[in-house]
Amino acid sequence: MSQVLYRKYRPKTFSEVEGQEHVVRTLQGALLSGRVGHAYLFCGPRGTGKTTMARLLAKAVNCSDYRPPLTSDQLQKIPCNSCHSCVEINEGRSLDLIEIDAASNRGIDEIRNLKDSATVAAPSGKYKVFIVDECHMLTKEANNALLKILEEPPSHVIFILATTEPHKVFETILSRVQRFDFKKISVEQIVEKLKRVSQAEKINIEEPALWALATAASGSLRDAESALGKLIAYAGAEKITAKDAAEILGVVPLEIHEKLINFIAQKNPQEAIAQVSHLFESGVDLEYFTKQFVRYLRTLLINHINSSPVLPNPALLTNLSAQSSRNEKMGNPATPEFLVRAINLFVKAGTELKSSPVPQLPLELAILELTRDS
Repeated sequence: MSQVLYRKYRPKTFSEVEGQEHVVRTLQGALLSGRVGHAYLFCGPRGTGKTTMARLLAKAVNCSDYRPPLTSDQLQKIPCNSCHSCVEINEGRSLDLIEIDAASNRGIDEIRNLKDSATVAAPSGKYKVFIVDECHMLTKEANNALLKILEEPPSHVIFILATTEPHKVFETILSRVQRFDFKKISVEQIVEKLKRVSQAEKINIEEPALWALATAASGSLRDAESALGKLIAYAGAEKITAKDAAEILGVVPLEIHEKLINFIAQKNPQEAIAQVSHLFESGVDLEYFTKQFVRYLRTLLINHINSSPVLPNPALLTNLSAQSSRNEKMGNPATPEFLVRAINLFVKAGTELKSSPVPQLPLELAILELTRDS
């Protein structure tokens, strides 16, 4: 791969954006009528398409075919991705688009430079678009300087602020922008995108491996595509298995989760603690393992009370079904009430792992609490 996958397959049109239909629809409505705002705030989890959407909007307003008001058919062709302006933005060479990372350029001097640049007309004669990423990192002085620009912006300027922590953005800034909240992307949508990328790259990858990548990404398409690139480098393109994905992601095999919950449910703390010790000595990230284990317990709980399984991954459902049959034969007391208690204790243990003087101690205490005689 000569190019990072998430950059290579970054959406070039609004129709290619995954999981943010509410944002796309609103922005396209503004483009349709020609009533594009002068300042926006895109907020939401990392890797959900905030800067991608900002670049799409910058392309759209500067596209040579954009002459509002538009018909619905014309709107679907914006941005065209073939005119000079679209090509320049796609290739990262446009003088109409200025991107600032506020995490490393957070002072008043940077915002003053931005203000000076904003007073100069866009080279294309249309819009000069400023994207300020992680805008919550700006200093108080920088925020005050930015506020002055937002209060009286030049007509040729559009500001798009992006942040993963909107609660840290100054109220005065929030009052001057149109806010859009980006959602985490569903596992199903990530899997479908990874399938398309794999097919385009001619990668032979098992579907359970795609589900593992999508689940581990926690709603971030960018993280999933980055992990796919890492997996291809690790396993090659000829055949990528679920085992390869588990190894590269640091995912503990399902049977380990099964063993641990069985030991706990059978009130065998010695074996359960030994299982945790083995994971720690093997170099497993206990914090990540605990998140996996809680997800696993949640799946068991919901499948206990729901006639329709909640997880779409066929391989995982087969394993869970097989475990349920074994549990019935063994008389395993993993009741819904037990699973609720286990989830609460392991969620608590997960939050305590970072500050624990002994890495595995919070997990051991959760096990002892669950296995003690009531």
